[in-house]
Amino acid sequence: MKELNTPFGVIKSEVILFPIYYLIFVFGFIYILPFGIYRKLFISEDSLIEWLQFICYFASSIISFLIIFFEKTKNKFKLNNIFWLILAVFCFYVAGEEISWAERITNFGSNAIREINMQGETNLHNLNGFNNYLHFSFIFSGLFFGWIGWKFFPKIEALPAKKFALFFLFVAAHYALTDLSWITLGIRYPTLKNSETMEFLMASGLFWHCFSQIKLKLKTKR
Repeated sequence: MKELNTPFGVIKSEVILFPIYYLIFVFGFIYILPFGIYRKLFISEDSLIEWLQFICYFASSIISFLIIFFEKTKNKFKLNNIFWLILAVFCFYVAGEEISWAERITNFGSNAIREINMQGETNLHNLNGFNNYLHFSFIFSGLFFGWIGWKFFPKIEALPAKKFALFFLFVAAHYALTDLSWITLGIRYPTLKNSETMEFLMASGLFWHCFSQIKLKLKTKR
């Protein structure tokens, strides 16, 4: 049981409260700093938060593969391992997309993809047409990892537990505010400029989930 001490008393929670602390710190302190510090850290190309997301997704992918390798059962194709494999491939793909498959480091990229990419980069999520559905993918994945997974598939270890819910639900809510606002407001809410800030929650949530799982696996393996 997680506890949050407030001036009004102690609030007990079944979920990790780090996302709340993180958002309060970012928008209550970092956001108002001068000299464009927030832009440099969270919005600009190759910003710190973008590289942190890459590290989280890439590490989650490696850990997921290791969990399959450390699995005691001889049946590597059991349901849990299949989901760990899907998660490993998913995280590896997103990690690559976060840094445009390292084109700025290696100077290698696809001119054909750049020509149809909204930002002139070698990645798929900013392709013309595909980008229109990117926010909906965040809404779905946020709901899936933050609620559907632990609620309806509690025995699948590769899906984050309930305690990680806020890492994903805040992301889903962020994009729902932008893309689903026409349902309640009748107009589309202006595109939010702090997307990278919110997306870091999903990346760190998956890493925290994978890291806690491999710690548990290694502990029971002894």
